Amino acid sequence: MNSLTDSKKYKLVRWVERFWLHLALLLGLVLTIAPFLWMVSTSFKSGEGIFSYPPRWIPKDPTLDWYLQLFRDVDFLLHFRNSLIISVSTTIFNLFFCSLAGYAFAKLRFLGRDRIFTFLMATLMIPGQITMIPVFLFLRQLGLLNSYWGLILPASVGVFGIFLIRQFMMTIPNDLIEAARIDGCSEFRIYWNVVLPLCKPVLATLGIFTFMGSWNDFLMPLIVMIGEERYTLPVALANLSGQYATKFGLLMAGSVVVVIPVILIFVLAQKYVIRGIATTGLKE
Repeated sequence: MNSLTDSKKYKLVRWVERFWLHLALLLGLVLTIAPFLWMVSTSFKSGEGIFSYPPRWIPKDPTLDWYLQLFRDVDFLLHFRNSLIISVSTTIFNLFFCSLAGYAFAKLRFLGRDRIFTFLMATLMIPGQITMIPVFLFLRQLGLLNSYWGLILPASVGVFGIFLIRQFMMTIPNDLIEAARIDGCSEFRIYWNVVLPLCKPVLATLGIFTFMGSWNDFLMPLIVMIGEERYTLPVALANLSGQYATKFGLLMAGSVVVVIPVILIFVLAQKYVIRGIATTGLKE
């Protein structure tokens, strides 16, 4: 009888714990998604509806005027193309170079390998703002200011990406690589045909992180891109805020356009991202 009572108490305690856990998760979800929903709602409101009191979540008279003005007057397609070219190029270069370096640090043995990797990891503690001025001066010396390459080259490889892929590749059995070497495969062919196909989850994870970082970057495009025709979306979006007045509907419409590609990419690669994060770092 006592054991049955203890079992009921245990189930009750577990139910209460799950209830508070789900309540906390639901509250976090509301706090996270509410600003985004308000942004979308505001982008469909008229000028008067934005400042109506009490505030309305659902627009009274929905309109597409802000979106039409965005693509008609601001030339948002030009800035969208700039962001797309830079973000896609940066992502491709990162996936290639970081996977090459990750393979070398995970599966090759050479003098000073661990010390070099430790030194690279130490550079993660250096804030990016410190390197902005040296990078700007270096790009000016090379004549890469106000060009796509001025943003692509400095971001073509990252230490975090090397670390992420290296940790994932450590989980790949060495027997596969040794078998390929016995069959006469070169190191690059082993990397390309054997190791890389097994790294789809971590490559998807790094690809999304890199794309999001490049897509949302504001400071470097603002510094490197001098001409307005080269502005990326975040810089062009910041210019929508006037000195004396701001068209909040236009600003919210631009924000929605900026966010949509990132959401679509994450939804399409979600299962690879979760698997890549879950399996990275399981082996020392």
